[in-house]
Amino acid sequence: METALALNGFIAALFVVFSLGVIVQRQMLSTLYLFMLHAVALTASAIVLGFALGSVHLFWVAAITFVTKVIAVPLVLRYSAGGEIYERREVDQVLTIPTSVLIAAVLALIAWIVAQPLAQAIPDRPFAAMNLPTGLIAVFFGAFTIAVRREAVAQLMGILVMESGAFFASIAIVNELSIIAEVAAAVDVPIAALVIGLLIRSIHHVTGMTRVGLLAELKEWR
Repeated sequence: METALALNGFIAALFVVFSLGVIVQRQMLSTLYLFMLHAVALTASAIVLGFALGSVHLFWVAAITFVTKVIAVPLVLRYSAGGEIYERREVDQVLTIPTSVLIAAVLALIAWIVAQPLAQAIPDRPFAAMNLPTGLIAVFFGAFTIAVRREAVAQLMGILVMESGAFFASIAIVNELSIIAEVAAAVDVPIAALVIGLLIRSIHHVTGMTRVGLLAELKEWR
């Protein structure tokens, strides 16, 4: 168990680093790759918890997460949003990267403090002490990404990071989800990514850009 806890702690650290990378990365394709690594860390945590707790359900969670978030969602976003969106850099951002990193550090501290009483309330879940605050940090980072990025694709990554953060925390609390619930949760994410990706592609086709900050200036043409 001690080895599993240590390994899961290392994976949790990577999970947070990849979440932070989504905030500060300026190149759209790199942001997508960081989300894939973020999902790989979630998959790895589910595998470690599956072995440590002897839960077959967590192995199903790991497999479904890998197929949907590491393979399906990036493919859907790459081809639904359009490849040209990922070939350029995002130049406008609400905050500078150093300021964003500083605020992210404060958010991580707040998330860790908030999560401690919640983790202590479930002492029979040994991995919750690490996964719960880590997942909450990712949720905060995802929300912060939505707030500071002006590119629609980057904001979508923020939404997906929030969802993954909630999932990272939940696998340490509820280890025996039914397979129906797992499949239902897994199907929702690619479908949502497809719909939003197609919307982003349509916006880019009509306006020639997907920078959300500039879309507010659009006028209706008669």
